Amino acid sequence: MARTQAERRSETRQQLLSAARDLIAERGVAGASVDALAEAADRTSGALYSQFGGKDGLLLALLDAWKDATATVIAAEFESAHDEAERLASLWRNFADPPAEGGGAWVLLEHELWLYACRNPGVASPVAARYRDARRRLAEALPPRVDGPDLPDTGLAALLIGLVIGLEMQRRLDPTAVPDELALAGLRALLETAPASAEMSPPT
Repeated sequence: MARTQAERRSETRQQLLSAARDLIAERGVAGASVDALAEAADRTSGALYSQFGGKDGLLLALLDAWKDATATVIAAEFESAHDEAERLASLWRNFADPPAEGGGAWVLLEHELWLYACRNPGVASPVAARYRDARRRLAEALPPRVDGPDLPDTGLAALLIGLVIGLEMQRRLDPTAVPDELALAGLRALLETAPASAEMSPPT
């Protein structure tokens, strides 16, 4: 049975995303031209522009795909977790060692996106919006705070994300520097002022 135009377009999109994930993780954003990205996917540069509007759009789509897949996995694991310790373990595990296809490449892409946004003001705004959304989602999953420092609603989420990213960066270069136990101890320390009876909820 012949494929529909929508099916062919969806296949092209997925091939471009998969090829770009690996190529950008290997070469960085600057080292992966539009032509090289299209060639790696066995597609034309015109197809890339048609799907994503250019390299910036492709990069943002890549990170959105990882963010959505990771949020889905974490939400499912939060639902089945028995306590906060298991939820923190899920948060750390899904960022430090993503289970999705090409998991290691996804985290490298996150770092590439941040660096690229710092150097390209036109990309900074959508990237900042992604981080705001990540902080909001995580803040909604955290237990309410009844004491401790006066923080904005997303303040604790910002601290947790900063800790996770910093720990992952160190672990990537030297896995022995940040064992799972150390990472989880740090995450627990940030939450220690939350009520003992409160539980983290699945991110939405």
